[in-house]
Amino acid sequence: MLDMKPIISKSNEGKEIYKFMVDNFYINRSLSGKGTRKFLVNIKKKIKKLKIKEIRSGTKVFDWTIPDEWNVTDGYIMKRNGEKIINFKENNLHIVGYSAPVNQMMNFKELKKKIHLIKKFPSAIPYITSYYKRDWGFCMSYNTFKKMNDKEYFIKIKSNFNKKGSLSYGELLVKGKSKKEILISCNICHPSMMSNELSGPAIAVQLSKIILKRSNYYSYRIIFIPETIGAIAYLSRNFKNMKKNFVAGYHLTCLGIGKDYSIIKSIKEESYSNRVAKQILDNLKY
Repeated sequence: MLDMKPIISKSNEGKEIYKFMVDNFYINRSLSGKGTRKFLVNIKKKIKKLKIKEIRSGTKVFDWTIPDEWNVTDGYIMKRNGEKIINFKENNLHIVGYSAPVNQMMNFKELKKKIHLIKKFPSAIPYITSYYKRDWGFCMSYNTFKKMNDKEYFIKIKSNFNKKGSLSYGELLVKGKSKKEILISCNICHPSMMSNELSGPAIAVQLSKIILKRSNYYSYRIIFIPETIGAIAYLSRNFKNMKKNFVAGYHLTCLGIGKDYSIIKSIKEESYSNRVAKQILDNLKY
């Protein structure tokens, strides 16, 4: 049985998806922290039945450990005259995710080692993280980097790590006629990038609203999680139930790249997940 009624067909739904992405674009999201929690609260405003859950930092999840909660409020590279070369408050990609605090003068020769850029894309700011290694760094466009000609700069990253913090995630269970479940997941941890990872949550929110309104044969479990550690943490808590009731699963990511769709298939070629996805893509009309 293919449980796949047409779902997004009205133009106002597209406008809602776009507005959601615009409204949440500047929130600084990561594996944990106030920004990630705020993002989940905003999702809950759209999906009232969403449950926001917390797992304490230091908790063992299989052979991984939930990291300390990370929050950052400021960060910049500044000339002696007070001019800021880059500023976290203007673009949160400028700070390497999970950066440790730093507050000092630094000569340019040493500072260059802590700057990330992509020469091939001179106007782009790369996204870099240091989730599991206590480090710090800055990201900027190559065009900006070429303008740096002072011998030294004042650098600041105002961040903190909370051992008593937590990792946040969202979960929605929509019960159908069957206890067997379709899993839909998306990542919530990458800030200020539309396709990766804001398009996935935006589509998942809209799917949730539609699924909640209709009569479903299968039950649907929709989760909003930070990458890797979020999935591991969720499985550690729900593995037995998922093993018993799991029918098919889909992870939504990088959906904002136009009309060209791509799919990474499951290992089992004839799986229910693969067959449904293939049927949808084969019949997709622009």
